[in-house]
Amino acid sequence: MLIVLIPVLIAVLVSLLVLALVVVPARREGRIVLTPRGEEVAQKVKAGTDAAAARTGEVVASAAARIRSSDTKATGETKA
Repeated sequence: MLIVLIPVLIAVLVSLLVLALVVVPARREGRIVLTPRGEEVAQKVKAGTDAAAARTGEVVASAAARIRSSDTKATGETKA
């Protein structure tokens, strides 16, 4: 498995390096990197990940509150 994984990781790293070498100078010069449709897709993805992150934060906070509540019930402690 490691024999397959290492070349894949190397290929990903090389592709990211090439992408950075192309995109960073283009953005600095003000050239458009994505097409208008690509920009639209990127904005939708960003909005979706922001919404997912917010929901995840709410779920984690709720779970933490339930865990604290069950710990308090199990030990019989009260909050000061």
